[in-house]
Amino acid sequence: MTSQKPTGAEIRQTFLDFFVEHGHTVVPSASLVPAGDQTLLFTNAGMVQFKDVFLGIDTRPYRRATDSQKCMRVAGKHNDLEDVGRDNIHHTFFEMLGNWSFGDYYKKEAITWAWQLLTDVWKLPKENLWATVFKDDQGNIPSDDEAAEAWNHVPGFINGHVLYFGRKDNFWEMAETGPCGPCSEIHLDRGIKYCDKQDVPGHVCQVNGDCLRYLELWNLVFIQYNRLSPNQLEPLPERHVDTGMGFDRIVSVLQDVDSNYRTDLIWPLILTTQKLAGHTDEQREVNLTPYRVIADHARAAAFLIADNVVPGNLGRNYITRMIIRRAYRFGGKIGLGEPFLAKVAENVIQIYGDFYPELKRNKESILISITREEEQFQHTLDRATTHLEALLDEVTDSGQKFLSGSLAADLYTTYGMPFEITRDIAKENGLDVDEIGFYEAMEEHRLASGGGKFISDQSSEDVEVYIQVYSRLKAQGNLNENGVEYDPYNRLEVSGQLLALIRNGLSIDSALPDDEIEIILPETCFYVESGGQVSDTGVIHSVDDAWMIEIDDMRKPIGGLIVHVGKVIRGQPKVGDKAIASVDEQRRRDIMRNHTATHLLHAELRRVLGDHARQAGSLVAPDRLRFDFTHPEAVTREQLAEIEAGVNRDILGDFNLKISYKGRQEAVNEGAMALFGEKYGETVRTITIGEDKPFSYELCGGTHVRDTSDIGVCLIISEGSVAAGIRRIEAVTGRKAYELIQHRFELLDKTSNLVGSSPELMPEKLMSLLEELNASRKQIAALMQGQISEDFIHKLQQVKQVRGVHVLAVTLGEADAETLRQMVDRFRQQFPTNGVVVLASVRNGNPTIVAGITPDLTARNLNAVELIKFVAAPLGGGGGGKSTLAQAGGRDASKLTKALDSVEGWVAQHLKD
Repeated sequence: MTSQKPTGAEIRQTFLDFFVEHGHTVVPSASLVPAGDQTLLFTNAGMVQFKDVFLGIDTRPYRRATDSQKCMRVAGKHNDLEDVGRDNIHHTFFEMLGNWSFGDYYKKEAITWAWQLLTDVWKLPKENLWATVFKDDQGNIPSDDEAAEAWNHVPGFINGHVLYFGRKDNFWEMAETGPCGPCSEIHLDRGIKYCDKQDVPGHVCQVNGDCLRYLELWNLVFIQYNRLSPNQLEPLPERHVDTGMGFDRIVSVLQDVDSNYRTDLIWPLILTTQKLAGHTDEQREVNLTPYRVIADHARAAAFLIADNVVPGNLGRNYITRMIIRRAYRFGGKIGLGEPFLAKVAENVIQIYGDFYPELKRNKESILISITREEEQFQHTLDRATTHLEALLDEVTDSGQKFLSGSLAADLYTTYGMPFEITRDIAKENGLDVDEIGFYEAMEEHRLASGGGKFISDQSSEDVEVYIQVYSRLKAQGNLNENGVEYDPYNRLEVSGQLLALIRNGLSIDSALPDDEIEIILPETCFYVESGGQVSDTGVIHSVDDAWMIEIDDMRKPIGGLIVHVGKVIRGQPKVGDKAIASVDEQRRRDIMRNHTATHLLHAELRRVLGDHARQAGSLVAPDRLRFDFTHPEAVTREQLAEIEAGVNRDILGDFNLKISYKGRQEAVNEGAMALFGEKYGETVRTITIGEDKPFSYELCGGTHVRDTSDIGVCLIISEGSVAAGIRRIEAVTGRKAYELIQHRFELLDKTSNLVGSSPELMPEKLMSLLEELNASRKQIAALMQGQISEDFIHKLQQVKQVRGVHVLAVTLGEADAETLRQMVDRFRQQFPTNGVVVLASVRNGNPTIVAGITPDLTARNLNAVELIKFVAAPLGGGGGGKSTLAQAGGRDASKLTKALDSVEGWVAQHLKD
């Protein structure tokens, strides 16, 4: 560290280097999309990627770790959004610095090292540091005197600066049950000038008080218990350390600024915004809330899109959409009327890109996605705001305080106004919005439209039975150190003892025919669904063939345990039986072809469309492959043809797939592409295609063909939109591609026989037939129009006189709307004044009506629009037009005659002298 103020990047690196010196392994930040964890919308704490280690169902090749973890707290239980911009410390996106011990060092070392880093390395004044430790306010859990003693023995720690607090402040729990333990928080006294309650009578500045003088810097969590119930704790066999330090917060301290937003991490974003707005420094300070919101949201949007969470309507994608649109709206408050956020996000990429290279790799996609989202919202914001303000006026006039959730949902589904912006505007008007009602209404809308989950932190799966089974099998020595041996790459059949059976969440000793059960073997060659590739299917049978289980799915409920899911077809399998597990080989080979083709497709999409075309999800099944990717517009026919040709060119190139294992960070640094949301270990499997110059390099645990020629052929069968900025391609390979080709040839042969042509001359023959058909249709139309015209001449003799007005209301066979309008013109040629005509026809059972009124009668209260609506109403239809010419349709032709008969009465009733 230099004598000058350190940069944020230097502070982060100093933290990591310090713990590396103390035997820690630097672990890369996990994605903002929690890998393999369906209970969280986003990674919201540093411990998320280590949760399975704390649960005892996963292991790591290291016992000490340190990292800087990307986090988002913007939805669900942990939601800081409303405070963002209104103070100096809250953020949606932030980094959490941490160090970890998995059954290695404990309280003494964690506390000593934290003190050394803060005081010896970062030179924080010792007299200003305070520590809190746990003392149970309910009197059931022992006080953490061990931590207190460790603090009091740290050289230079001030006597009396250890304080005891209860469960709310100093006891950490992962969930209602599971690993938990006391924590020790480190607070910094920043001095009386930071107290924001100095004018409050009786206020006392104190640790965990209600002013900003004492700043919490670091939380050291000591995981030593397993909570079995609200009142039952048991000691863990191994004790862990989990610490978390807010990166923005420590940077503000070390750079000696009074706000997280005034550090070199965020202040450049605010200055860029100020330049765009053309504000003076004084104007910026007056409008600091919009500036802080814009800076925070630009940073969050850049990191989200870098992790492939592009703007959309549901789930995580909704959050990205919301923060971009919210930032755009706050931009309007400081005079920014055009899309601007991408310019601010460029600063994010520049500041953070060296440590988080995914920002630089995805720069184009980040900037394009942000700008496109702003442009879409720009077109509807004024209308949405006007409509919302009218709704809020109605709420105020009615004496209410809340806008209903259903109206807020309508604002989003109609205008794209996120709930959070609706709430912002409502609060600016002294009102609030029914949040629960909004989510209920959005869920109803989702169900009606068949969409995915709108947004939620989901419930965690009950894994207790699997933990018990896994622990028992390990204790019995039936599983190796890593649990069930998993190798889906080298064999299609394995044998071994049937170790456990599970039915309906309970461990059982035997099963009966038709039972749906889960089976555990010491090893398996069945692939477990991951990375978009579906699970293998097959059978497990006893060595003597006395029983058989049909396997239709595979699961990995906890680390180290793999279960086969299936149904007993015959016999009675029981624990201890010797068994053989066989994968459905043909289905597996079909899947392998589709998976390798997916890699080729990904490479071609990026070549043809650009590097912004990144994988956003996939399905690799035996009958097809589905590939979702980021792209702002439809792929043209020419581009699709080029992509398909490129994939097949790579297939014919007979490239050998190179499969290797290497360190995750090494592979990523080399440019290997990873699928967001997937869980990768420290050692990863990589798939490289292309010999001298590889054109595909991905992290992938899936099964693949040996050579690209094994795929046979790949045919794209569809391309379309999945969500805003997300496209989807579906394709087939191998046997399914051959079946499709064969089917298309059969259709071509049948069609060519029907039209009397060879397949090669089919286009010319069809063009000729279409020309003949069009000529015939025109001739028929001319004949029909002549017939209708002749019929109309006869019906002109049926014109009635109603108070001096010529009225005609008749049907004209199956005339189309254009012909009816032509006949109205002919009527008005004969009756240029004082004329009302209503002509109708019935085509394919549906009535069409055209009404005409001469211009002079509009002054006498006759209007063609009102007349056509009157006639169409009993037919179950409606229409519109001008005062002199209107058109309508209907559904019930049986009432047409009666409706036309009512025209004379309508004219007599509405005609004014």
